[in-house]
Amino acid sequence: MPNLLEKKSVKKVKEFFKNINENIELILLDETAKTAKDAAKSLKKEVGAIIKSLLFKNEKKNDYYLCLVSGDQYISLHKLSKILNGNIIVKANAAECKEMTGFSIGGISPVAHANAPTRIFIDENLSKFTTIYGAAGNPYVVFGISFKKLCSITKGEIDSIVE
Repeated sequence: MPNLLEKKSVKKVKEFFKNINENIELILLDETAKTAKDAAKSLKKEVGAIIKSLLFKNEKKNDYYLCLVSGDQYISLHKLSKILNGNIIVKANAAECKEMTGFSIGGISPVAHANAPTRIFIDENLSKFTTIYGAAGNPYVVFGISFKKLCSITKGEIDSIVE
């Protein structure tokens, strides 16, 4: 297997942390973290401590919203739509995710996006964990971070966005 830490998408996340003076280490996994359950199993952590980075868009305006959701929760499109003044919200497809974030599904990082999302929403359930884990540009690479630090560096809005 090629050195995944040298992949362009992973290096982008590593550079992001370096540029904001955060000494956050990337963790190379032996098994995939393509899903929250996979990541939890690989890290030997609770599924809820895994950050799912989900991209949605406003059907009419093409505004994109990144939702950082606890791995054991499911996004509520109803709640998200309500927060966004009743706009119709749909999940971005794989091509839109790649174009907007610069990452492929399964490796979408909460940080270091190619294009900044219109808004970032953070599931309040992630605050239950001392350390939470997000994808770092590849399904085999993650990073650990505190909830407070994630909120600070993403400037995300903490909200009740799950069912």
